[in-house]
Amino acid sequence: MTLTTIKVTREVRDLLKEQAAAEHRTLGEQIEYLVERGERERRFERLRQEIAATPPELLASYREETAWWDTLENG
Repeated sequence: MTLTTIKVTREVRDLLKEQAAAEHRTLGEQIEYLVERGERERRFERLRQEIAATPPELLASYREETAWWDTLENG
């Protein structure tokens, strides 16, 4: 693994260090966590947009099918 240096303000560095310590992570692990969290949020935002763009008839079909599967699971 290659390491690198990034430039951030002291305030940001100190905040990251506080967050990392509170979660028992290293500073690098905290940055990785925040990057992964940001990626996850972007994926969910894309999913929300795709759901919003789904035609009503397809959304109704999906809801009917999932309701059917739920009856099997609970049934």
